[in-house]
Amino acid sequence: MGDGSASYIHMVQHLIEKCLIFRMSKDECMDALSKHAKIKPVITSTVWNELVKENREFFQSYSESRMSKAETNQLIQKIISDHQANGSDSDDK
Repeated sequence: MGDGSASYIHMVQHLIEKCLIFRMSKDECMDALSKHAKIKPVITSTVWNELVKENREFFQSYSESRMSKAETNQLIQKIISDHQANGSDSDDK
């Protein structure tokens, strides 16, 4: 593997880590990277699987603690509502 391949894989790993911050599943991450970064799902899947092999305990805990889609959507809506409420207060001043 050349330096270009290694840096590409490193970039995919970095983007997967961003997906993890947003509590995405593997499938959600593959979809997001395919859509927004034009990374083939097979690449994302392969890098994700290697990360799981290297960090088995983390991913086991991660998958157990992930919120359901409904919980995530509820949290996002609350954040948006709170932000809009706070934003409209500052607009009135």
